[in-house]
Amino acid sequence: MAIEPVVFYKALADSTRLKSMLLLVSQQQLCVCELMQALSLSQPKISRHLAILKQHNILDSYRQGQWVYYHINPELAVWQREHLQQCLSHNLSLISPHLALLEQMGQRPIRQQTQCC
Repeated sequence: MAIEPVVFYKALADSTRLKSMLLLVSQQQLCVCELMQALSLSQPKISRHLAILKQHNILDSYRQGQWVYYHINPELAVWQREHLQQCLSHNLSLISPHLALLEQMGQRPIRQQTQCC
């Protein structure tokens, strides 16, 4: 599965999608409610952005009980995964406030480490 560079970069051009991706790189996986808390956005808005990323095969997901967890598609090209990692390491300040909001979230869904990507 090869995602064309233009498609990849267009998908990341929106600030909500870029922040979501960087949060996912940082946390490895998150559910919609966690992204809602971190980004202070509504469920429909978060879900719409996740759907776009999933449509382009940038994200993948799995269900565990009532929760759907999103994570970076492990089939992304090496350069794409490296790009996301580099973007995170050079722009941590972009998501630092969102990570702080995520840490403040009570009752976060608990996931099994064996299912973490």
